[in-house]
Amino acid sequence: MTERQKDRPWLMRTYAGHSTAEASNELYRRNLAKGQTGLSVAFDLPTQTGYDPDHVLARGEVGRVGVPVSHLGDMRRLFQDIPLEQMNTSMTINATAMWLLALYQVVAEEQGADITKLQGTTQNDIVKEYLSRGTHVFPPGPSLRLTTDMIAYTVSHIPKWNPINICSYHLQEAGATPVQEIAYAMSTAIAVLDAVRDSGQVPQERMGDVVGRISFFVNAGVRFVEEMCKMRAFGRIWDQVTRERYGIENPKHRRFRYGVQVNSLGLTEAQPENNVQRIVLEMLAVTLSKDARARAVQLPAWNEALGLPRPWDQQWSLRIQQVLAYESDLLEYDDIFEGSKVVEAKVEQLVRDALAEMGRIEEMGGAMAAVESGYLKSQLVSSHAERRARIESGREKIVGVNIFEGTEPNPLTADLDTAIQTVDPAVEARVVAALQNWRDTRYQPPFNHPRPCKALEKLKEAARGTDNLMEATLECARAGVTTGEWAGALREVFGEFRAPTGVSSAPVAVAAEEGSALSEVRRKVDLTARDLGVGKLRFLVGKPGLDGHSNGAEQIAVRARDAGFEVVYQGIRLTPEQIVDAALAEDVHAVGLSILSGSHAQLVPDVLERLRVAGATDIPVIAGGIIPNGDAEQLRAAGVAAVFTPKDFDITGIIGRIVDEIRTANKLDPLEVPA
Repeated sequence: MTERQKDRPWLMRTYAGHSTAEASNELYRRNLAKGQTGLSVAFDLPTQTGYDPDHVLARGEVGRVGVPVSHLGDMRRLFQDIPLEQMNTSMTINATAMWLLALYQVVAEEQGADITKLQGTTQNDIVKEYLSRGTHVFPPGPSLRLTTDMIAYTVSHIPKWNPINICSYHLQEAGATPVQEIAYAMSTAIAVLDAVRDSGQVPQERMGDVVGRISFFVNAGVRFVEEMCKMRAFGRIWDQVTRERYGIENPKHRRFRYGVQVNSLGLTEAQPENNVQRIVLEMLAVTLSKDARARAVQLPAWNEALGLPRPWDQQWSLRIQQVLAYESDLLEYDDIFEGSKVVEAKVEQLVRDALAEMGRIEEMGGAMAAVESGYLKSQLVSSHAERRARIESGREKIVGVNIFEGTEPNPLTADLDTAIQTVDPAVEARVVAALQNWRDTRYQPPFNHPRPCKALEKLKEAARGTDNLMEATLECARAGVTTGEWAGALREVFGEFRAPTGVSSAPVAVAAEEGSALSEVRRKVDLTARDLGVGKLRFLVGKPGLDGHSNGAEQIAVRARDAGFEVVYQGIRLTPEQIVDAALAEDVHAVGLSILSGSHAQLVPDVLERLRVAGATDIPVIAGGIIPNGDAEQLRAAGVAAVFTPKDFDITGIIGRIVDEIRTANKLDPLEVPA
């Protein structure tokens, strides 16, 4: 019997980048030496939202969740000694995607690369930023134009590049069901392809090239049979849409090409060692089925719910992929689910339901209209609230969290300070100083960049007109313009956008029936309001800094509303000063701060200090997010009333604690809660 030819494995990536361009460059070269087959660049939040590291909103965020890239010099250092012509580089970047691609192209040109050979992907999906991730900058119209211009440019100049990666990953993190994940991602793809077709920049006969370069970035949860069926459904719908709506005849162009990061939302802080088997199951969902196999896979690390993974943790995740690809016989077979009645029935149901939801979005005027009206966001907040309610009631079981909670001491987390990587707080000051030095010397040898003002004026002129913005952006990159200057010029022309929060329109997810936990908390809220002589307790939920992960904040806001609070929630990206001003103006009884990016150590004490200066020490401050134990102790010592982390999954219980803290701060007696 002849041995069957094994399929080639998928691209294996590790999502990486932190601190500085130099430190990230060292990490990339180390990962490539370990057998990683593609680079996946994580940018820090100031870079993602178009701010320089010395902007007020960047404080505490520089180099935390990714690498800061403020100008061409940073991009050079990031890819030093890495031949870009031979790389496949994925860049997780959206609002500023055009800018980062321009910097990448210029560095490749400086290396002597043939840019027509550059391979990789810019995420560049702005719709999911409005819905879940929160790194949008401009309103939907101009954002879609930036995306369209980039696609038109790459088709002509960098033909092997994937200019957009329609990203449903964060939709699932924000609560999307499989049907919503398919429908919203497909509706986004339709909005983008319609815009490219209607822009007149790409002739009809080249639309196949555009469609053939559209890739997707999906999520795979632990329900791995359903997730595998979801991927088959995605492929079927994409084939249908591209053939019927855009007349794409070539089946190669119609292939559903996707990369995957498996679910980080389901990773638990409690018993984090269980995350390893969750990651494996999630990976199987996107690799087991040959007909719906991912083109690229990156896995989170077991300790991501605790903080920033170390290189060793990332290596473990890479080895999980390598064992499956090289030790198992998975790649020796054709599709092992073909002909399964169970799989076929599930796929048909997902296709039917997703097409129906896509039809509803089309009737509203498409994905952009459904973003602006708040429909998509409220649907996600509602789905997420239902999921949280299932976990709290125990209907959805999570091992180590709401079932089998007893555990032996964990040697992996015995010393929490060494179980995660920490970013040196001094990094920010060094990055800011380096930026200042760049601004002062960019016109001088050895760089000799032309003065940036002319390039920025040209960019604004192009933005006010209809020219493709990529050429003007490349000129800015070559002139040594900074990330904040490029985005600032476009902010002047396009304005900024605050996305709908979806909180006010989200339906009640947990009933407050007599005797239920929520009805008891409602009673506490009512009694405390009466004791304070106010009609309603007022609670401000704040997102300081640039962290756009608003899912947790939204769920707290919705549950507080359902418990009888008047909730003040103004969305993401606020300075400590704005939060305190709102707290005083609204005369609130408590402030809740949600931060998942790690900037809590700087931003939370700043809020406390501003409240103290304003004489509002009777307003308790509650903090929530991915906060290591040591940091939580420091926050409590600084005056934070309570700290909640992902292990605190009982949202109703959290709201009850907030009421207790309001009573303590106002010197009211504790309320007796019936047993």
